[in-house]
Amino acid sequence: MTRTDAIARAHHFLHSGEFLRELDRRVAYQTESQNPEKRDALRAYLTDDLQPAFSQLDFATRLIESPTGKNPYLLAEYRESASAPTVLMYGHGDVVDGMVGEWRDNLDPWRTTTSGNRVYGRGTADNKGQHSINMSALRAVRETRGGRLGFNAKFIVESGEEIGSPDLRQVCEQLRGELKADLFLASDGPRLSADRPTLFLGCRGGIRIHLDVNLREGSHHSGNWGGVLANPATILASAIATLVDGKGRLQVDQLKPPRLSNQIRSALADVKIEPMPDEPALSENWGEEGLSAAERLYAWNTLEVLAMSSGNIEKPANAIPGHASAILQLRFVVGTRVENIADVIRAHLHERGFPMVEVQATQRFAASRTDFDSPWVNWTAESIRKTTGKPPAVLPNFGGSLPNDVFSDSLGLPTMWVPHSYPGCSQHAPDEHILLSVTEEALGIMAGLFWDLGEMPRPL
Repeated sequence: MTRTDAIARAHHFLHSGEFLRELDRRVAYQTESQNPEKRDALRAYLTDDLQPAFSQLDFATRLIESPTGKNPYLLAEYRESASAPTVLMYGHGDVVDGMVGEWRDNLDPWRTTTSGNRVYGRGTADNKGQHSINMSALRAVRETRGGRLGFNAKFIVESGEEIGSPDLRQVCEQLRGELKADLFLASDGPRLSADRPTLFLGCRGGIRIHLDVNLREGSHHSGNWGGVLANPATILASAIATLVDGKGRLQVDQLKPPRLSNQIRSALADVKIEPMPDEPALSENWGEEGLSAAERLYAWNTLEVLAMSSGNIEKPANAIPGHASAILQLRFVVGTRVENIADVIRAHLHERGFPMVEVQATQRFAASRTDFDSPWVNWTAESIRKTTGKPPAVLPNFGGSLPNDVFSDSLGLPTMWVPHSYPGCSQHAPDEHILLSVTEEALGIMAGLFWDLGEMPRPL
C-alpha cells in the first residue's frame, strides 16, 4: 500500500458520507463555552464522542481537569517507536453561541445541512470540522499501513478556546513531559483562500485598548451650553485620530512593528489577497503605505476601533453628553514591544493635549511564530505541494489570534498550522460552514503529511 492509497482512503471517508455523519454527530453537541449552562455538553463531547473515537485509533486517553475549575481537557497519546518522530496536535471542542433563529432559511445550527458545496453547522469550520479532518486522516494512514501510523502521536483538545484558552498554558506546562514532541501540527483558522492550501507558522497578538472620557454627570442642553462645555465625544474622536488616521495608518511609532525583513517580504511576495464574490472587497488606499495587502494583513500591526459610545444613538437628545467611551484593538506581530502599551498610549495622548482620556489595556493575546529557517517549514510545504500539485501559501503568521505561544514558547516546539476553512466561512456568525471541495483537499493533505511522517527515519 502506498501514499496514494492513504490519500484515496481519506477521500473515500468523505465520498461515502461517513465523514459527514461523524461531523453531524459532533456538531449536535451544543458546546458553547461562553454559556455556563453548557458545561455538561462540553464534557460529554470529550468523554462520549472523542474518547471512543481516539480509542478506535489505539490512542490511550484521559481527561485532564482544569486547575481553576473551568472546562476539562482531553489528552490522547499513541506510542509506536522511541526512534520515530512524535507529533503533537491540537483542537478545541467548544464553539461560540449558536445564534439560533439567525441562520439562513432558519437552519438548525446544531445539525449539519449540505447545500451545494457548503456544509452548514456551528463548529463545522471552527473547530470540530478541522480536528475531525485530522482524525480521519490519521485513521486513513493507520488502516493503509495495516494498523500502524509509522510515528508517535499526541493530541490535546481543549474546551475553552472561544473564551481565551484561560488554563491552556498552565495545563500544558504541568504536562510538559507528556506533551514532549518533535513537531506541533494543528488546524484552525482559515486558509488564504478556498483554492490555495496554506501553512502559517504562528499568529498575531491582540490587545484591547479601552479609552474613556468622563467629564461630568448627565447631559446638558446643546443650545444653552454649546461652545462653553467641552464635548467628550469630540475629544475622544480627536484623541483616536492621533493614534490612527482616517486611512487606517498608525500614527505612533511605538505601535508599529520592526521593519519587515527581506525574508518575510520574499515569503509573502506571491501571496495575493483576493476576496471571493460573497466576501468584502478590499478597501482602496487603506492601511500602511508602501506595503502589499498581504504584508499589511500578515506582517504589520493594525489599530482598529471596535466600538464607540456617547449619548444615545437610538434617541439622540439635543444635549452635550458627559461621557464617551471607545474600545480599540491592536493586532501586532512578533517583535512589537507591548509590555507597557497603556502607558505608551497614555503618555502620547497627554503630550497632545488629551490628559482627560483614561487608558486601560485588557484581553491580551501573545504574538508568536516559528522561524522560517526551521527545516519543518520546507518539509511541510513540500508534502502539501506533493499532494495537491499547488505550492502552498506560507505565511509568517495567521492574521488573527490563536494560543500558538503555548506550544511555540512554553513547550518550545516548531509550530505548523494547516487550516481547513476559508475566509468566507462565516466563523463566529450565523451560517458557519465548510466547503466540500476544501474538505476533500484537506483530507488528502493531512493523509499525505501523516504518511510522510511515517516514512521519516528520525525527526528533523
